[in-house]
Amino acid sequence: MSERYDVIVIGSGPGGASLAQRLAPTGKRILIIERGDYLPRSQKNWDSQTVFVDGAYQTKETWYNRKGDRFQPGLHYFVGGNSKVYGAALFRLRERDFETLVHKDGISPEWPVKYDVFEPYYAEAERLFHVHGKRGEDPNEPWSSGDFPHPPVSHEARIAELSASFTRDGLHPFHLPLGILLDERDGKPTPTSTCIRCDAFDGYPCLLNGKADAQVMCIDPTLALHPNVTLLTNAYAETLETDARGRSITGVNVIRDGVRERYEADIVVSACGALSSALLLLRSANDAHPTGLANGSDQVGRNYMRHNQSVLMALLREPNDTVFQKTLAVSDFYFGADDWDYPLGLIQMCATSHADQIRGESLPSWLSFLPEMPFETMARHSMDFWLSSEDLPRSENRITLANDGRVFLDLEPNNMQAHHRLKKKLEAAMSKAGPNLAMLDRSLYLGKNIPLGGTAHQAGTLRFGTDPTQSVLDLNCKTHEIDNLYVTDASFFPSIGAVNPTLTIIANALRVADHIKQRIDP
Repeated sequence: MSERYDVIVIGSGPGGASLAQRLAPTGKRILIIERGDYLPRSQKNWDSQTVFVDGAYQTKETWYNRKGDRFQPGLHYFVGGNSKVYGAALFRLRERDFETLVHKDGISPEWPVKYDVFEPYYAEAERLFHVHGKRGEDPNEPWSSGDFPHPPVSHEARIAELSASFTRDGLHPFHLPLGILLDERDGKPTPTSTCIRCDAFDGYPCLLNGKADAQVMCIDPTLALHPNVTLLTNAYAETLETDARGRSITGVNVIRDGVRERYEADIVVSACGALSSALLLLRSANDAHPTGLANGSDQVGRNYMRHNQSVLMALLREPNDTVFQKTLAVSDFYFGADDWDYPLGLIQMCATSHADQIRGESLPSWLSFLPEMPFETMARHSMDFWLSSEDLPRSENRITLANDGRVFLDLEPNNMQAHHRLKKKLEAAMSKAGPNLAMLDRSLYLGKNIPLGGTAHQAGTLRFGTDPTQSVLDLNCKTHEIDNLYVTDASFFPSIGAVNPTLTIIANALRVADHIKQRIDP
């Protein structure tokens, strides 16, 4: 026996949760399938050893690269998806990101739907996820129909000094747009503020639910208000079934707490994340789709992108007593520089380093550089930055599924010269900001190695477009080949830009939800 719904949403991260929240007022029966459970609320949520070094909240799955080397992907299977441990930096893609952009290593392709279509949904996404920011500060921000819904998160004294130094250097630092449940007065949280401006925001699960993640902003409120919405946890969507012609999804096969179950719906939406959605389609191969569902183009799993990323720690001579550090960003080099005609990327701050994280790096070069400095002292003298540059979609950068069920992620980095130049720009700006001892690369973040295991910004794999031979999804993010299968995670991205992708995922999910709403409730 199968239970039938109007809409099944697979995945409760930003793409699935935002869509379900949007559709819930229709009164249609909606089932959300989440392979994980609620992330336990515990003091360990704020422990750097637990979160970063032990990787306690990261999946223990084993994947392989093209050489057969093992690694653990940086995926988190909880209600709310990866947003439970994201940094909540919620940027709009720049307007030019939707156009063809020339990079040193190739072309960032044009999007078939442009910024003007996404803009009203960006505005709704910012309201839905309580984004704090200030229009007009970011020199490369796209045009907007209105202000941010909440004022910017204030800088602490040391970050305000850094911002002033960057400004004197000719840069245009701005307040990082953050999804956060924070009310503050004179730089301090009010007595009733959910967020308390602690030092465990970026990358940590929030013990107080003060981070605007998909569970807090969408799943829990939707379940409380709409009895027509059901959430299944610990439910792994193993495969999708189709009719004999392969034109319609007829069932979702689920393993829940070790028991096999089957569910049906008029509309099925995959929002598992770019990597997991591609794997779901590949696992679901059948006679009508022998190489994976909707894969007649051989594009399922291809064009994987995840940004070229670095976490850098500036080691300062003077102590940095900042508690909530993630408030500042610099985009001056996003589309180029005086000495480089191609895009470089985005500089933003990340959470304050803790001694356990530094101890867990296991980098011999650090120990030889300052062998006598205690880790606690290094942490107190650190200032931390996250750098993102665009990596370009490559057909050979892909996720595949072997006959024996092993998952292979093939990734050959590209466009790295731009990223190295971005590092040099930060180093130059920091050298003018004050005396510092070194700028050190961090290889450990969220218990993973960034180059391959770092999948926090996963995108591509099921790109959308008008040509069914070159894309998997149409402009409404419905698969070209299957009439009732949609995708609302970052799989649809033709390119990734150099800003965090989550706000675009949310905006697109709202856009697709409006299309589905017309279809199910004309």
